[in-house]
Amino acid sequence: MAEITQTDEPEIVPQTRLEAGLLQAANLLFYAFSLGFFIYLFRYYMTGIGGPTLLAVSAVPLAVCIVYLNDLRKGNLYPRLGPVIPWFFALAYILFSLYSIYYLVSEFDNIRIYRIGIWNNHDLIVGGGMAVLVLEYARRHYFALFVINIILLLYTLFGYMVPGTFNHPGMSFRRVVSSVSVEMSTGIFERLAQLGLTLIGSFILVLAVLRAFGCIDSILQASSRIAARSPKLLPQAAIIGSFGVAAVSGSGAANAATTGSATIPALIRAGFPRTTAAAVETASSLGGQLMPPLMGIAAFLMAEYLRESYFEVVARGFVPAIVYFIGVAFAVYLLGMRYQHRAVAPEVEPIRFMDKVNIGAYFLAVAGLIYLMGVERRAAMSSAQNVFIVLFVGLTVAFLFRVWRQRDFSVRTLSNPFVRLIESFSNITSELTVLLATLGVLTASFTITGVPTKVGTILMEGAGVNIAVMGLVAFAFGYVVGMGLPVAPTYIITAVVIVPFMIQAGMDPWVVHFFAFFVAVFGELSPPTSVVAAVTSRIAEAPFIRTMMYALLLCMPLMVMMAAVFTKPDLVAVPGLAQIPAFLIVVAATVTLSLAFQGSFATSRMLDWAVRLVLIVIALVTILSPDRTIATIAAVLSALATVVGFYAMQRLFRKSALKAA
Repeated sequence: MAEITQTDEPEIVPQTRLEAGLLQAANLLFYAFSLGFFIYLFRYYMTGIGGPTLLAVSAVPLAVCIVYLNDLRKGNLYPRLGPVIPWFFALAYILFSLYSIYYLVSEFDNIRIYRIGIWNNHDLIVGGGMAVLVLEYARRHYFALFVINIILLLYTLFGYMVPGTFNHPGMSFRRVVSSVSVEMSTGIFERLAQLGLTLIGSFILVLAVLRAFGCIDSILQASSRIAARSPKLLPQAAIIGSFGVAAVSGSGAANAATTGSATIPALIRAGFPRTTAAAVETASSLGGQLMPPLMGIAAFLMAEYLRESYFEVVARGFVPAIVYFIGVAFAVYLLGMRYQHRAVAPEVEPIRFMDKVNIGAYFLAVAGLIYLMGVERRAAMSSAQNVFIVLFVGLTVAFLFRVWRQRDFSVRTLSNPFVRLIESFSNITSELTVLLATLGVLTASFTITGVPTKVGTILMEGAGVNIAVMGLVAFAFGYVVGMGLPVAPTYIITAVVIVPFMIQAGMDPWVVHFFAFFVAVFGELSPPTSVVAAVTSRIAEAPFIRTMMYALLLCMPLMVMMAAVFTKPDLVAVPGLAQIPAFLIVVAATVTLSLAFQGSFATSRMLDWAVRLVLIVIALVTILSPDRTIATIAAVLSALATVVGFYAMQRLFRKSALKAA
């Protein structure tokens, strides 16, 4: 599971009256807690009462209740124990969490001010117990992250047993427990969990209202209509639909699981091989991690680490996302040329009035956020709040108008979008909050043992002053860390351990943080643990390894940008017009590489590979040359070579089609 997951799952069908009663009770508890969570956070967004730390000590335990109740109602809480025993665990967890809220809120000032450093056993039991519940959830949902946390906690306790550079005297058990809980500057209540509940949560409100009223479904419907108009546009329709949905889902794997179930079969029916169809969806879904406004929640984390406004990150993030989209779309267009003779238009329903309203609402949300944050210069959280209110009112009016026209005034129909809104918001926000609380345990272990300083020393000594070597070492570190982890943990670990020392070596902070972000996104694709490729290959019934390796070719623009941010820092260093020259240079090289990898230029194998090699060399010079003049000349040559190569490919395909006829 990635940072933000889908909430629409198949309902559990009870087998007995007892199971039906337990399921109904679990659903009632879940919706009761979800409604309370929604109201509590919405009140905070409107007033800011108490501040983010008090919000965290009260809302993190509430989020823990919701995630365990959600597992209980889905039958995922210790399923081997049957339908009854998990209830005892769930009730115990919930009662302890509720007591934690009462104790931590009532003793908030005493714990944070008067007993700081001399916490009593009651403080540590309550705080440590909440940390245990957070880690237990991580064990069941983020096992790789759980293992890393356990290893780091053991290292924190027994560092004196580790030889060499990473040796330290070891920490007491009380020190470890306090660092992951009641210290509040580290651990499960620290700024990461606060960020999930405040800034990110306010944007999830926008995402939730778009989902609740069917805006995401309407985008997929519109992309299907594009394909219906012209079978040749089917691959591009799949890209547009997946990319548009992923832009607000924030999760490559979750997007692949939902949109992939529609786009992959459509591509297969249109003549795409199963592996290719799965790879196309993998590349499209992964692009959602790059596209603002969410950027897989990395934009919020980056703003936090850089101490910059959220809009500053988003303003820079659009250009890399567009580079990626253009590169992938062009590669898929070339694949469409190869398989276009098999393409068949899918049968889809026409776009309805509500679909048009929903699509308009989607673009209004994006435009509204950009206007409020970029033009009005309002705070990100209040901007999201205003956009949510406008969307909620507008979509509610449109929904009620549709209900009035259809004369369907049943309670189920009238309540459906509002129930989905509360469920979607509380589910996504609580899961994200618990994930970020888990990462708080990780960063606490890093902080009190000095691991970042030690790794940074090794990095600086090994790489010296050679920026290229340092970049490769940093990539290797992020690659290893990213295996099996979502984007957010990978980015956070890289930002904490590697980034400060790259900045110390003289690199631009924006460049380094975007590099760390690209490496973290690559972690969802990197062999041998690509989560997105695993999902798409399963849907397509294609070999996992082949899907993953082919997806690497389609996702080549992501790897291009990892190098380009260093040689063309204007790509992300300064937002606006200053990005355009670097953008044009990188786009030219990216399109050329896509043509080299996906094109076909001659019937002679040797001549075909010779053309590919020339295109690759020109593109690499364009990307890797730090000299603006050389890069510009190479970019012009790349553009010319792409045009010539593209027409050569078209001519070759026409000849092949005539022979086949």
